Amino acid sequence: MNRLFSPLRLRELTLGNRILVSPMCQYSAVDGKMGAWHVAHLASLALSGAGLLTFEATSVSPEGRISAFDAGLYDDATEAAMAEVLAILREASPIPLGIQLGHAGRKASSRRPWEGRDPLPIEEGGWQTLAPSGLPIAPGGPVPRAMDEADIEALLARFTASAERADRLCFDYLEVHCGHGYLLSSFLSPLANHRRDAYGGSLQNRMRLPLEVVRRVRAVWHSKKPLGIKINGSDFAEGGFTLEEAGRFAAELGAEGIDLITVSGGGVDPGQKIALGPGYQVPLAEHVRRQSGLATAAVGLIVSAAQAEEIVASGKADAVALARAMLFDPRWPYHAALELGAEHAYPPQYERAHPSIWPGAALTRADRSG
Repeated sequence: MNRLFSPLRLRELTLGNRILVSPMCQYSAVDGKMGAWHVAHLASLALSGAGLLTFEATSVSPEGRISAFDAGLYDDATEAAMAEVLAILREASPIPLGIQLGHAGRKASSRRPWEGRDPLPIEEGGWQTLAPSGLPIAPGGPVPRAMDEADIEALLARFTASAERADRLCFDYLEVHCGHGYLLSSFLSPLANHRRDAYGGSLQNRMRLPLEVVRRVRAVWHSKKPLGIKINGSDFAEGGFTLEEAGRFAAELGAEGIDLITVSGGGVDPGQKIALGPGYQVPLAEHVRRQSGLATAAVGLIVSAAQAEEIVASGKADAVALARAMLFDPRWPYHAALELGAEHAYPPQYERAHPSIWPGAALTRADRSG
């Protein structure tokens, strides 16, 4: 039996396989509201055959958006727009649906990737960003405002309110974004957090706000539904958040009710040094899994079915989370099942493209492998 296509149970949610579609920002919302692009994009991925589809990083406040075109879940209008997208997806596919909630922190108020990713000046519609300390992410960049106690309480209230909205929308899974140098991740990193109060200095202090966010979210998120988190296993920069700290953080997260940890890395410091290669972040997930005893998902240049199967079958991670691989091939899970000889039924509308029926499938696969 292929481990990749075995079920994964998280609380009372059972995923049909261990292929997760990662949250992927689309930078296509209007005033935080999802629209036609999200319907088309997410519907394609909902028909992918994956075990779970998680909506893109969704901000808990307007100023927490990476760009002015990011999705949000912070008022009735953004909730109503998301409800329309959900209704269409649920009618089209039985795939479990998740949402990732986050706040961009000092990486907010940026241009879209195809517009350069540069900080968006205030005079062009940008806004004041927030961070643990008044440190720009790059030399000469905009200086964020160091959060005070009132800002921290407001942030906790925002996460709580957005989690309540996600529960009301009946999402199956919720993930807190605590990676890639965004706000919660920056609290964890000594490179971004120079505070001298209860939220800075020791690891215990740097963990305080992320753990409190998880605690508040878990309190309002349905007890039968799994709660996940994305963290950095490493900042990949000298003096940053380390893998050993990630393991300790993960153990604390388990005590707060986290069920699944997706382990990524980087995004805190432009001077990061990452040795890219197939599955380059898998050892991070393996370490966190071993240290915490929690289920983990591995990410980062996981591109082939055999590679994904080995990661799960060897116990390095409990699942693989795919992003760009799914954009490149939105039918990746079906193709992986064919390659591994696993039972994985196509939707009846697509069945006539199955190799057992369509001779062209074998030719196409031969072309790809050659």
